[in-house]
Amino acid sequence: MEYKDYYKILGVDKKATQEEIKKTYRKLAVKFHPDKNPGDKKSEEKCKEINEANDVLSDPEKRKKYDDLGENWQQYQQAPGGGGGFNQARGQRGRQGSSQYSYSGGDESQFSDFFESIFGSGAGGFGGRQGRAASPMKGEDYQAEATISLEEAFHGTTRQVNLADQALNLKLKPGIAGEQILRMKGKGGTGYNGGPNGDLFITIHVSNDPLFDRKGDDLYFDCPLDVCMAVLGGKVPVKGIDKTVNINIPPGTDSDKVFRLKGMGMPRYDVPGERGDSFVRMLITVPKNLTADEKELWTKLAKRK
Repeated sequence: MEYKDYYKILGVDKKATQEEIKKTYRKLAVKFHPDKNPGDKKSEEKCKEINEANDVLSDPEKRKKYDDLGENWQQYQQAPGGGGGFNQARGQRGRQGSSQYSYSGGDESQFSDFFESIFGSGAGGFGGRQGRAASPMKGEDYQAEATISLEEAFHGTTRQVNLADQALNLKLKPGIAGEQILRMKGKGGTGYNGGPNGDLFITIHVSNDPLFDRKGDDLYFDCPLDVCMAVLGGKVPVKGIDKTVNINIPPGTDSDKVFRLKGMGMPRYDVPGERGDSFVRMLITVPKNLTADEKELWTKLAKRK
């Protein structure tokens, strides 16, 4: 009977933690699951090996028993009644505190003969000679990403997320934030033994906009202001993300003066009818390519100071 290295089957170190074993097992179970490899006998056998290894290494008591066996495997091989294996018996070494095992053979099972020789035909949790039922387990969670523009984040949009075997339409609500993570329940990996499917988590990226800076639900942008308007004051049209409004510029407005446009920011996510604010910074522009008459006027103004 061949010794089975369960650590090697799962691809983990002998000092691996229970959490490491769990994560590795789930990845392998997804990869070799019969639903993903229909008709592939090698994948089916690999899946059985993975399940058997996990059944042992995920159980502290079984793992300890297996580790003790592994350390003395050569001695067990040489025990009386070898060949096909051992029936559990206590011999001379048994009286000194070590168990010997023998195997009497049997019918096919989802557990290997090696497993049954150590833990008996009643052990395990995913199937076997006594029709053991596996514990239901949730499928693997999937990760995906999608990138949208700021304008799409403002109005809301849709994106198609392509997984290995399906295309999902994702509806994004107005006001969605950058790096926000959305969950699509049950759209992850297939559950095992009647367990629920995993979930799909989509991270939304919002690309930088050339005109607007976003901070939470507020928007910040610049607006050019003619020097004459800055001096004399008046109404200036300001174009926000979705509409243009006229704002009053007081006489003597300095460059970098910031005006608040209430309710002209981003929609508040999942709060219909509410929006953040916009903050517009006035940048005074200096006239260039002046005519001779204009230069004369600016010269006269300068002399009056």
